[in-house]
Amino acid sequence: MGLLQEKLSKFRLPQMYMEKGVYPYFREIDSHQDTEVMMDGKKVLMFGSNSYMGLTYDQRIIDAAIAATRKYGTGCAGSRLLNGTLDIHVQLEKELAEFIGKDEALCFSTGFTVNEGVIPQLVGRGDYIICDDRDHASIVDGRRLTFATQLKYKHNDMEALEKELQKCEPNAIKLIVVDSVFSMEGDLANLPEIIRLKKKYNATVYVDEAHGVGVFGRNGRGVCDHFGLTDEVDIIMGTFSKSLASIGGFVAADKDIINWLRHNARSYIFQASSTPAATAAAIEALHILQTEPERQENLWKITNYALKRFRECGFEIGDTESPIIPLYVRDTDKTFLVTKMAFDEGVFINPVIPPACAPQDTLVRFALMATHTKEQIDFAIEKLLKCFKELEIIK
Repeated sequence: MGLLQEKLSKFRLPQMYMEKGVYPYFREIDSHQDTEVMMDGKKVLMFGSNSYMGLTYDQRIIDAAIAATRKYGTGCAGSRLLNGTLDIHVQLEKELAEFIGKDEALCFSTGFTVNEGVIPQLVGRGDYIICDDRDHASIVDGRRLTFATQLKYKHNDMEALEKELQKCEPNAIKLIVVDSVFSMEGDLANLPEIIRLKKKYNATVYVDEAHGVGVFGRNGRGVCDHFGLTDEVDIIMGTFSKSLASIGGFVAADKDIINWLRHNARSYIFQASSTPAATAAAIEALHILQTEPERQENLWKITNYALKRFRECGFEIGDTESPIIPLYVRDTDKTFLVTKMAFDEGVFINPVIPPACAPQDTLVRFALMATHTKEQIDFAIEKLLKCFKELEIIK
């Protein structure tokens, strides 16, 4: 056995939880993703999906993906820079730029590779990048690839952010990167105050709208639009794998920033372009967002209902302001156990443990779709309350 294999063979933590019967990952789904899914031969209520608009099985989107596959084939066999640009890629970018409210947009094959590729091209030696300490892993990886001085501030603590800005050279580029909606806790970035500090310290602001698009703002334009700050935010990214029922991501900004990224972002120019099916699906989902506002309205009706019910039942849900509802457990073993118990009761939820959160903040993540019903929410809360009480998480 080589040294690498010898080292990695000692990683037995997953097997430990498998032996206990509570390993919660890579669970197989035998059906399309909707409010109910088939798993292990039985129906389970799905409260672990990021499909906030409930569009992943919409027939119009399926038809658009099939039509694009018939016309263009299954793949593009190259990068956007060379032979992989289709007219529908350009169409999607133009429509996204108009939708978000920026000059131009670029589409990437995944949302993760937007942050991984864009952030390192915005700052370099002598510059600064400043991140919330709960920013998504893709932001963390993008930050690690830069040669800029890297600074972090305590989650949503604007005094802490200002102290980090005060450490920076006044004439250096200062890039503040933040999630609009924090994907585990469900709370929002304090964008109004971040923009105030941006102006005070001549900084640049980059907002990750992965969990904001579709959910917040006019027709789902995101948290930047929700606060009326789209013009003040310099760079906005988003994904297609959540509200837009596809796979991929985008970045939107002014024409000079996009021109630079189009020719320098490595995960754009060296990565194979998005499939025709994924691109067409995102276009159709974007159209539905803009023509069916009742989806977003219903999402908020059931979100407000669920938030009220969880609080009344004594769950600790933190400061969430979104369809992402964290149910704090604060114990890794119990987090895995309650996930298994909930599944046995017919409710699919996701466990969140380090590094996705601090060790003392483990939780299960309950996420809503526009297509959920109050009856489904009531059923899930009843079962979750039973599990939480049995484990003495709620007393």
